[in-house]
Amino acid sequence: MFSLSNMPSTTTVLSTYTTFAASAVLIRTVINEVQNVTNHLIPKGLQDKIMSKLEILMGNLSSTMCIIINETTNGYSKNEVFEAAEAYLRTRISLSVNHLKVSKVPRDKTLLVTINQGEDIVDNFDCTLLKWKLTCTETQKTNFDGDVFSNENVERRSFELRFDKKFRDKVLDSYLPFVLKRSKEINEASKAVRLHALGFYSEMDGAGPWGSVNLDHPSTFDTLAMDPAVKNELIEDLNRFARMRHFYRRVGKAWKRGYLLYGPPGTGKSSLIAAMANYLKFDVYDLELAHLNSNSELRRLVVSTKNKSILVIEDIDCSIDIENREDGGYNPNPQSQLTLSGLLNFIDGLWSSYGDERIIIFTTNHKDRLDPALLRPGRMDMHIHMSYCTFSGFKILASNYLGIKSHSNHSKFDAIERMIAMVEVTPAEIAEELMKSEDVEIALDKVVELLRKKRDRSVEEIKDVAEEKEREIKEEREKKVIGKKRKLRRRRSRQ
Repeated sequence: MFSLSNMPSTTTVLSTYTTFAASAVLIRTVINEVQNVTNHLIPKGLQDKIMSKLEILMGNLSSTMCIIINETTNGYSKNEVFEAAEAYLRTRISLSVNHLKVSKVPRDKTLLVTINQGEDIVDNFDCTLLKWKLTCTETQKTNFDGDVFSNENVERRSFELRFDKKFRDKVLDSYLPFVLKRSKEINEASKAVRLHALGFYSEMDGAGPWGSVNLDHPSTFDTLAMDPAVKNELIEDLNRFARMRHFYRRVGKAWKRGYLLYGPPGTGKSSLIAAMANYLKFDVYDLELAHLNSNSELRRLVVSTKNKSILVIEDIDCSIDIENREDGGYNPNPQSQLTLSGLLNFIDGLWSSYGDERIIIFTTNHKDRLDPALLRPGRMDMHIHMSYCTFSGFKILASNYLGIKSHSNHSKFDAIERMIAMVEVTPAEIAEELMKSEDVEIALDKVVELLRKKRDRSVEEIKDVAEEKEREIKEEREKKVIGKKRKLRRRRSRQ
């Protein structure tokens, strides 16, 4: 039965408390010392379990600080600290964690293992105990479409980082910078180039308007069938851009670069974009302007993209109702508030300075249809003409598809070289013929047949044009003769 006489004295309580606290500190110190000597004496899982229990116990004996790290900074922009923590903590998952989330992107080679909501991960940094927890909350977001309001549930993820308050400066000045640096190393080692698109949902993307998949396009600069001189010039330009961060800062320019890819369909514009992304390890954002209704929507998308990325606007002359101002064009869709000035501000205005190491690419089949304001340096810095296939481009395709080395000289190459200089044929057309047979001779015969047909068609077209020109000249001569006869008759009648 409980009685006041059975209660321990104040001295006894304080003595027990002091002994327990000292023991806990001693155990933690011993473990830290053991960790410094060797990580093999105590298994990692056991270390984490002990440290976790001590942290829970010690948390009641000292003041604790909690840092909240939200997934986004303003509802749209990704929080780099959250992303860094997410990558870093994947390497800190131990046996003490009971619930994990496992996923795999199609065609990806590895499983992606992350902690589940509410799980704790204990980390030890320079004898400082830190506890991470992933939390998720659901809020309602109000959307306005025309005259209709609608609500949708949005999941907001955050990390809680708890530690002893006395280590505040160490966490902010040393630990979090360490997490940022370590996550960058982890991501670089396992980076897969991603293709982001509007409205495409992926379970791993979290909040934001973009969804993404792995960009598994195999295109590289080695496999591109384009003019070698143009290819080398582009590679040098990309290398120069990637290493000039401090130069851009010094001269007061946003760290970005613009490229215009123009030429007929089938000349490899999309393959070149994939090759650039694979070369730089940059994510690709497919920005479809036709789906946007306002400049503010464009800005919202821009701020939600990541650094080290390529923003692509394909078929710029077709994707938006902005005509060449010199031709007196206007916007035939008055409900669309996406304007040329808004697009220009996205390219090189104030909003273009959001983020670092960005590449903007426009593609078009008709360069002459674009407003000159889009084409000047500072917006589209380098114009790359994707031409019809040349003989050097053909040899790259023959190497890719048939395994014929570029330095080889097959018996049919001379005929192909002569004809390919006479006709307009795209790399896509050549590739289609090379894919029709695995037999080298048959495949090359298909190419020769294609080129011969195009040559004969070109000859016929030239002949038709010549005949038409000759008819026009003959008609013009006849008109002049008739005119002279009429003048002569009028002169005689006056006499």
